[in-house]
Amino acid sequence: MGIVSIDDDLHDQLRRASKVSCRSINAQAAYWIKVGMLCETNPSLSFAEIIAREFSDAGVAARPLAANEA
Repeated sequence: MGIVSIDDDLHDQLRRASKVSCRSINAQAAYWIKVGMLCETNPSLSFAEIIAREFSDAGVAARPLAANEA
């Protein structure tokens, strides 16, 4: 494991996003890195499709909401 240098504005965004997501700043950064890498390596899939596959691979059975439930 190493140290990654990021710009202050991005760090501020990480701090804010981590509060919303109930993650540590490091966990939020790791999430963004993982999702970003998955998006770059699977450009034909939408973000929603990528997240659905990740949930499925982890054994999470989240049912899709109907339009009137959103």
